[in-house]
Amino acid sequence: MNTSQESPPSGRAPVDDAGGPALVAAMETASTAIWCLAGPELEPVWANARARDVGPAAGGLAAVAGRRVAELAGEVARTGRAETVHGDPGPDGRVATVVLQPLQVHGRPGVLVLVEADRADCGHAPAALAEGDVVDQVQHSLLPPALPLLPDVRLSGSYHRASSVHAAGGDWYDAVPLGRGRLALVVGDAVGHGVPAAAAMSRLRGAMRSVALRDPSPAAVLAGLDAFAGQMEDVEGASVFYGVLEASTGRLTYAAAGHPAPLLVRADGSAEFLRLDPRPPLGSLPGAPSVAVTAQLPQGATLVLFSDGAVAASGALSADGLDRLAELSRAALAGPGALEGDASGELAAAIVEGLLDSEERPDDIAVLVAHRRAETTEPLELDLPAVPAALPTVRRHLGAWLTGLGMGEQDRVGVMVAVGEATANAAEHAYRGVEPGRMQVTAAVDVDGQLTVTVRDQGRWRPPDRDPGDRGRGLLIMRQLVDGVVLQGEHGTTVTLSMRLRRGPEEDEERPGGTSTADVVVDRSAERPVVRASGAVDMVGAEQMRIRLLEASHGGTGRVELDLTGVTLFSSAAVRVVLAMARIAGEEGWRLVVHAPEGGVTRHILEISGLGGLVELR
Repeated sequence: MNTSQESPPSGRAPVDDAGGPALVAAMETASTAIWCLAGPELEPVWANARARDVGPAAGGLAAVAGRRVAELAGEVARTGRAETVHGDPGPDGRVATVVLQPLQVHGRPGVLVLVEADRADCGHAPAALAEGDVVDQVQHSLLPPALPLLPDVRLSGSYHRASSVHAAGGDWYDAVPLGRGRLALVVGDAVGHGVPAAAAMSRLRGAMRSVALRDPSPAAVLAGLDAFAGQMEDVEGASVFYGVLEASTGRLTYAAAGHPAPLLVRADGSAEFLRLDPRPPLGSLPGAPSVAVTAQLPQGATLVLFSDGAVAASGALSADGLDRLAELSRAALAGPGALEGDASGELAAAIVEGLLDSEERPDDIAVLVAHRRAETTEPLELDLPAVPAALPTVRRHLGAWLTGLGMGEQDRVGVMVAVGEATANAAEHAYRGVEPGRMQVTAAVDVDGQLTVTVRDQGRWRPPDRDPGDRGRGLLIMRQLVDGVVLQGEHGTTVTLSMRLRRGPEEDEERPGGTSTADVVVDRSAERPVVRASGAVDMVGAEQMRIRLLEASHGGTGRVELDLTGVTLFSSAAVRVVLAMARIAGEEGWRLVVHAPEGGVTRHILEISGLGGLVELR
């Protein structure tokens, strides 16, 4: 929901159905200039940030290789065939490339234009278009950034683009928590290639999640996707495997449309492809029944879901490819320590790496691995004296326990630092002035991957008058590192920390980096601090705003106001920050005041997001 008070040239996005916002967000920040043209005259309806710097689409692009881009776009719209045109070498010897892809925009014929250009004259662009990089950026941004982490199941996923961008795009996987320890496991392949295929994949994935959250049964989901594909030309013909796994029992109920069955590798190394009732691809035979099949995933066994590209030879399914996938999967699972701790999160990548033994890959490869643990995770319970000397014992036991869960390093360290702060407060403040008592540290994770750590003491955690910031600093640190912090002061002090576990590539788990045009400062001249944000509060700016709000409020223990008067763009990430701060304020007994001009876009975003009743808007 990136809404700007200074509208881009478009005024609307190139896609407006399920998954569209995610696709638009991915293309908006791409290093390649992207325009979307639509209507009889192929007028520009959308342009990303790089394109807006270059200029209007039809006129700004001028010509390439002696042909007008506007004429090329008209030909692509008429024929429905993509065009790739290389320009003449520029003064620096580099060659610019323009790619034109046909697509439908709001039911009208349209063209997606991609070009690397710092000037309006494409023939003299300083760098060539890396079309594959664009497909990679879009495709990876639409795949799940992290996978749920349950105590009984380890998930890992990996995607690798085809060696030719003309065959790339459209393969995908997903894992959706359904509650009560159930997971929807999905892998599929949308028809086509490039950014349009990624767009189709995005819509298909969005439709799948929407149907699954209403009725997660395989028959219902495939029927819903079949109906959806019948209405969307670019989704028609897509293949998909969909299964629901009960993590605690290993029961798997599944069905597929035009997609191969997954591989089951048992703990003893034996492997077989699951039985599957064949069914045509989505939308190709309206009303085709979906027969759900049930299988058992024993403890210690692993399920390998894959797209066609993992077993394809010359673009077609291959028996040799299936045998090779089974062999590589067994080898990856048999590796030393492959199933232990966070190493299990690399299983899919290890299988894909084994498949990449040649430079030429005729299709994308998407792999999703679900390993059912051989042992259950027991809660951690520690009862120690509340003294500083006990803190290393907490760190050692908690660190080993969290590693056994398979947590990524950054999340694991964050939890340990937050718990360390809570235990340090108990050791230093709970029994101040009296004989040290005990503190209890417990950690448990439920069937859906919700981690809860509690630190209890029977003392009195209250900072001395001369240092009123102790409690605020502790809560500030904890609230920056975990999802939820609850402090209770009856019969001693209990600190409850909570976090939803997830597993993904370490680079995806990092907090947002880079630069932002947002300016976020703390004004302490008034009776209470005011955090003032201005400019475009994008993802990075939202993180800056979150840190400043927590700092100014001493971790939420003191009142603070938020001034958004100077904001020109207020992203969905910024909305989440305001929501989180409003929740913290409510827990601490005060109400967040937010200044946003009446009638402005920022005020409108806050109101439609339901924040009007949670904060005091002025």
